[in-house]
Amino acid sequence: MIEKDFDIAFIADLALREKQIQQNYRPIIAVHKWFARRPGTLFRGLLLSEFSDKPLREAFYESNNFPGLHIADPFMGGGTPIIEANRVGCDVTGFDINPMAWWIVKQEIEHLNLPAYEKAAVSLRTTLEREIGHLYRTRCVLCGSGDAHVKYFLWVKVKKCGKCGQDMDLFPGYLLAADSRHPENVFVCPSCGELTETKDRKNPGHCSHCKAVLILDGPAKRGRCKCPACGSDNLFPDAGLGPPRHRLFAIEYHCQKCKPDHKGRFFKNPDPQDIERVREAEERWRKMRPQYVPDDEIPTGVETNRLHRWGYRHYREMFNCRQLVGLELSARIIAKMPDERVCNALSTNLSDLLRYQNMLCRYDTRALKSLDIFSVHGFPVGLIQCESNLLGIMESGRYMCVGSGGWANIIEKFKKAKAYCDNPFEVRYHGRRKKVIAIEKEWVGDHYNGSGSSHIRTVNISCQDAASADLPDNSLDAVFTDPPYFGNVQYAELMDFCYVWLKRLVGQTFQAFNAVSTRNMDELTGNMDMGRDLDHFAEGLSAVFQRMSKALKTGAPLAFTYHHNKLEAYYPVAVAILDAGLTCSASIPCPAEMGASIHIKGTGSSIIDTVFVCRSTGVMQRKWLANTPKDVAKIVEEDLAALRAGNVKPTPGDIRCITFGHLTRLAIWSLRGGWDKNRPAASRLAEVQNWLQWFGRQDEVEKFIEANKTMATTKDMPLFAVQENVGEYGAEYADVSF
Repeated sequence: MIEKDFDIAFIADLALREKQIQQNYRPIIAVHKWFARRPGTLFRGLLLSEFSDKPLREAFYESNNFPGLHIADPFMGGGTPIIEANRVGCDVTGFDINPMAWWIVKQEIEHLNLPAYEKAAVSLRTTLEREIGHLYRTRCVLCGSGDAHVKYFLWVKVKKCGKCGQDMDLFPGYLLAADSRHPENVFVCPSCGELTETKDRKNPGHCSHCKAVLILDGPAKRGRCKCPACGSDNLFPDAGLGPPRHRLFAIEYHCQKCKPDHKGRFFKNPDPQDIERVREAEERWRKMRPQYVPDDEIPTGVETNRLHRWGYRHYREMFNCRQLVGLELSARIIAKMPDERVCNALSTNLSDLLRYQNMLCRYDTRALKSLDIFSVHGFPVGLIQCESNLLGIMESGRYMCVGSGGWANIIEKFKKAKAYCDNPFEVRYHGRRKKVIAIEKEWVGDHYNGSGSSHIRTVNISCQDAASADLPDNSLDAVFTDPPYFGNVQYAELMDFCYVWLKRLVGQTFQAFNAVSTRNMDELTGNMDMGRDLDHFAEGLSAVFQRMSKALKTGAPLAFTYHHNKLEAYYPVAVAILDAGLTCSASIPCPAEMGASIHIKGTGSSIIDTVFVCRSTGVMQRKWLANTPKDVAKIVEEDLAALRAGNVKPTPGDIRCITFGHLTRLAIWSLRGGWDKNRPAASRLAEVQNWLQWFGRQDEVEKFIEANKTMATTKDMPLFAVQENVGEYGAEYADVSF
């Protein structure tokens, strides 16, 4: 059972490593972008802890097969629990109301003829190379070759001065590339626009072309920019002017001929031929009659309103003409593919490619690469935009990509993802050395690629609300899931960016694509503009948990991951578990985020999830039944010790979230006896809140975690004396039945 056999230190170590470079551990996630994916190692650990009769550290690196077990995930998202359960032979059922989530999991888990896909992908790139390859070539400034490949086109936003009418560049700074991955710093001259390399970033000196003083800071700051021609102050953005205009000011390229003898990267100013190719793309787009480029309007929303402030009104306005030409041609080629699954796979690739092929991508001046539109969970509109080579660049004679954001990159990642389905592996560490362990006889899919139809597994995934799922009672052996995070994270608003393209390409075939948008009033995220508050979240989570509870076999686990920086966001979790007639028998910590992620770095957010394990009947370990905040602190300290043994260095934010998990578990234990699920949501939430305030919130727990602190007060009566006789518990590790 999970409660006794889950090894926190072992899984924490693996999960932490996985989250640093997740594609190296679970290549399948490269099928398509999804947000906040939980570690596959975590859910593999949960599955094996529950169903294997071997110690977890042993079973983890062996082949496992549990035919006949039926596992469900009511909130599929990116599909991690479904994939891990399918991999070890379980029948799986999954639900998600977002059609993009449904489509992504479908593409991850469906059998694909990989040789047929590779052949079609080569044909796609070959055709694109013939049609538009020259639009991604430039002349090398060193050897003069006109066949150098552009890696990135760099554009600056341009605004007409409101007083003198002159165009002005909205440069926030003039540093193009830092010396971290290039021998020197590369600056744009504020006077002539030429590029100069210099060793000193703080005192860069003078332009090597016009001798003007080079500076680090640009004129565009905090929505204001001073016109260099007349000196007047201009505000930006101005939605009334329509979508932003851009000027090509620099190029990073790759010259295969010069590379062996050249240190660092290749940078240049655009030459007349580069500018002419921009005009050629614009003219070609004007003459096109697009079939697949969407004309959908961008609806209002928490994130999309940011686009509206910059004058974007339609999704197609977020791309330049060269990108639109390339994407339209790509879609036309894909639509003619005769093999349906190959066509669907390449359509998925195009959808994933969009996050790099748009004019909201930014250029990382230190890593010297494109940052895709979803590098933060929003629509950040910067002043410098990065256009990647649509085709991608393959290293000559090697299966390696140069740069990022092109078809070659997407195809190579997808091939590795689907190859992993046939040959999954795990990574074992011995000190700093790691070894890839092939897990023979395990595989991911609806049937095995290399064999006949006898190797078939039941895979049922649906684009629907799991609360209304048609599942037989007493039919599920477990539910493993990662429910929505209650917060202002609008995944549906973001995924619409891909959805409006994908539905044009494949939407006629699938009912899930009938919706205008992936947004849904029933979505379980906080969105005050749409009336989705804590009550809405509690009611939605409760409805799903109640449905899953009815479908679970007696005593089977419902295990899910959760974390939030505020205790209030845990109230709905407690309500949903209590409404479902379940008891939380364990709350287990595990790393689930990458601390260096752009969207959480420096925010104080936790990387640690609590895994809530819930059952209708079972046992609770006596040592987990705390009567006071001081007792909770001891439990938290044990968790922290286990995490440290797994090479995790818990932060104050992590300690807070671990504490929240245990307090929530204890609230459920205490309130379960007389719980009435038929009361209004506000009343049920208030009961959880009142209990937690009475028992003691996290600040009371945390003061006991510090060394040599003594407890200031004690309760007059043990908390659980009303329901249980503490004296009957016996030893610390004895079980308490429920």
